[in-house]
Amino acid sequence: MWLSKLEFYFSDGSESACLRDFIAKNLPLHKAPIIESLRFCSFFGSLQPKDLKSWVRIAVSRCVRELSISLHDTTAAVSLPSSLYTCKSLVTLKLYGKKVLLDVPRTVFLPSLKTLQLERLRYSDEDSLRLLLSYCPVLEDLSIVREDYDNLRALVVIVPSLQRLSLEIPGNCSSDGYVIVTPSLKYFKVVDYRESMSYLIEQMPELEEADIVVLQYPEKLLESVTFFKRLSIRVIFNTYTEVICFHVMFPTSYFLLKDTKSDFLSLNPFLLCCHVCRLCIVME
Repeated sequence: MWLSKLEFYFSDGSESACLRDFIAKNLPLHKAPIIESLRFCSFFGSLQPKDLKSWVRIAVSRCVRELSISLHDTTAAVSLPSSLYTCKSLVTLKLYGKKVLLDVPRTVFLPSLKTLQLERLRYSDEDSLRLLLSYCPVLEDLSIVREDYDNLRALVVIVPSLQRLSLEIPGNCSSDGYVIVTPSLKYFKVVDYRESMSYLIEQMPELEEADIVVLQYPEKLLESVTFFKRLSIRVIFNTYTEVICFHVMFPTSYFLLKDTKSDFLSLNPFLLCCHVCRLCIVME
């Protein structure tokens, strides 16, 4: 009853029912003044939405600092209680699963949130993500994994305090414009499997490391970058099944590819204004 770190795993069967009863009876009586971390992981629809909402409310009242919710194939969509979005103590929030619904109220404000992970969940509307990010004034680490069912068309990330950003976008997601305004960013990762992509990225003067995986030329992602300590690029060319050679020429920094037909393909000189200390390129 005094433990500050709690993890609960639900699976199908009578054991999950017993665990639900145990939490329902004991979590309201928990004596620790602060819950350092609380994790719920559910499989096969074994966790009921009304139970989860009630337990999250209790966690907020106990000044929870880290909350992780993973729902694997639950029976119904789960929206989290509005009190979560005004939790002053919350530092880390991790949400996973297509049955998690991010329904952000207009009163959202998370003054202590530094780490946010949103993986394969749903959004109530286009404004939910933008609204959430707008009221996280000290957010430093953001990870977003999209799916085609998530109800987003465009992605807007405007976070002045952000230092690490990771995006994963499958090929069947929308190709609407992505806006990224992160002037304090130090690490940038993009895994984008769309055949057509559009990015509007403001200057990133603090960027030190980048990991890029794309189907097409990555220059659109790097036009706003002037300095790297480490750059890793993985380009998957659907029309070129084999790449015989490539090389990078500094300081002009043109990429040259040679395909099986012995024709040279030249990428745009997107590194022309970049100083790179370490460079790794993989082309398939």
